[in-house]
Amino acid sequence: MNYNWNWGILFREPYLGFLITGVITTIQLALIAWVVAFVLGSVLGVMRTLPSRIASSIAAVYVEVFRGIPLLVWFFLWFFVVPELLPREWGRWLKRDLPDPEFWTAVVALGLYTACRVAEQVRAGIQAIPRGQTMAGQAGGLSQAQIYRYILLPLAYRRIVPVLTSEFMTIFKNSSLALTIGVLELTAQARQIESFTFQGFEAFTAATVLYLVITLTVTVIMRQVEARTRIPGLLGQKGG
Repeated sequence: MNYNWNWGILFREPYLGFLITGVITTIQLALIAWVVAFVLGSVLGVMRTLPSRIASSIAAVYVEVFRGIPLLVWFFLWFFVVPELLPREWGRWLKRDLPDPEFWTAVVALGLYTACRVAEQVRAGIQAIPRGQTMAGQAGGLSQAQIYRYILLPLAYRRIVPVLTSEFMTIFKNSSLALTIGVLELTAQARQIESFTFQGFEAFTAATVLYLVITLTVTVIMRQVEARTRIPGLLGQKGG
């Protein structure tokens, strides 16, 4: 049976609106989840490098638990299981009263999952800094918190910009799994177009191109950030 190509359908309403809404939702979901992942991942990464065994153990357990369970399972756990484990009023608020509960559940699941990956990058960045930097801070009378704030974290973040770029792009692609709990992001909108028009090739080709545009844009932006934050004579050296 011959397939009837119809690219023009992508530029008609409501299908063009579906794609635009999907792109906006995907970007919003990924950016908010990235803020959660970056903040929490930074805290966990620092905890893994602290001399405190309790702090480092808590962070290590978090990383291993979240890294060892597929992201899709986390989406299902946070959306279907967690509300049932909470007190009745809290669960009802999460499922019914919270505006757009599917979206915010996806933000939490994706953000917490990505945080474990960011934590490992931050830990590696801190541990790659020569110990002499820490000793110099101690000799200058800085507290441990000040050493992290003024020495270790600024250097670590500059070292790990390339790998954070990869994680940043990955969070956009991982956001497509949010369709499994009802979030109408880009992939879900492409499926809607396919189900309404039976033009699946056009719908998913458009989604593929839009994902590519998003990731390429992220790459260009992060390369500019990397160029501006690079420390000459430091990043290219092993161990500093």
